[in-house]
Amino acid sequence: MAHDLRPYLEALDATLRDVFATPSPELADFYGMMCYHLGWVDESFQPVAAPGGKRVRPLICLLSCEAAGGDWRSALPLAAGLELIHNFSLLHDDIEDASRTRRHRPTVWALWGVPKAINAGDAMFSLARRAVLGLADVGVPLPTVFRVVRCIEETSLALCQGQHLDIAFESRAQVSLESYLRMIEGKTAALLACAAETGALVGGAGSASSGFRSFGHELGLAFQIIDDILGIWGDPAVTGKPVADDIRSRKKTLPILYAQEYLESRGDSRLAELFSRPIRRKAEVEAVLRYLEEAGARKHAEELASLHTQRALAALESAASPSPAREALRDLALRLVSREG
Repeated sequence: MAHDLRPYLEALDATLRDVFATPSPELADFYGMMCYHLGWVDESFQPVAAPGGKRVRPLICLLSCEAAGGDWRSALPLAAGLELIHNFSLLHDDIEDASRTRRHRPTVWALWGVPKAINAGDAMFSLARRAVLGLADVGVPLPTVFRVVRCIEETSLALCQGQHLDIAFESRAQVSLESYLRMIEGKTAALLACAAETGALVGGAGSASSGFRSFGHELGLAFQIIDDILGIWGDPAVTGKPVADDIRSRKKTLPILYAQEYLESRGDSRLAELFSRPIRRKAEVEAVLRYLEEAGARKHAEELASLHTQRALAALESAASPSPAREALRDLALRLVSREG
């Protein structure tokens, strides 16, 4: 029987909403922008049920806490903080990538301008860290709180480093697969690894928390590679993005980089040359897709995602004893890497 995740999500939502209690009326729009990003209100700050993300990182945190033998409710301040760190990074990413939509709605910067969006992202980061410190208020021992906070800060730095590399890759003519993997370790895998490790620490895992970290790290790599596959071959009706969107924006994702290396090792630089200039016409997109097929890029990416998934599941099995929470983590991981959008 599938583990019912509704109690976790409902408790998380209540904890998150407490974080955004508005201290004074003149700050209503300031907090309203952040609540809009989370899917709770519309552009006029009226309540609405809009898409707010899958809450993957807090769920991994809460289930890891329980799988380690703890009471998942004690990890709620941490889970809320992790979700807000993820969303602070999205607020800034939208500005840095000039993305005008997220989750089928206008982004915060597109509605209220870049200065306010930057400020909202900074505030969300501060609220996230304050939320995590709430662990002390629910009885988590201070040495554990310190370990958790240190992991959170190291992870936040890794996120920014990964984003820097991602931006830097846009202007580089050549990016190696090794550099790409280093980038996604920071931008995607770091926070999932942190969610699993810190949740397990709050649950009393001690040194076994490293196994939970490995689970989150490997899952994060698989998650991003699947995202790269969807960015090229995903169904627009599911992803909410045009078909082959990553090709048109010339994103240097795993399938592209693998295909470039594969073809260039055979003396064929056509794909690299095509990616060196804007890709606007349908014929150019179709040419890229042919090169990817010729190199077996999709098959390679799918096999690599499968490898990291199996490593994640093996790490989880080693780190935690059999329990409904461990099974729920396994199911969640498998859903993440089998998604279509």
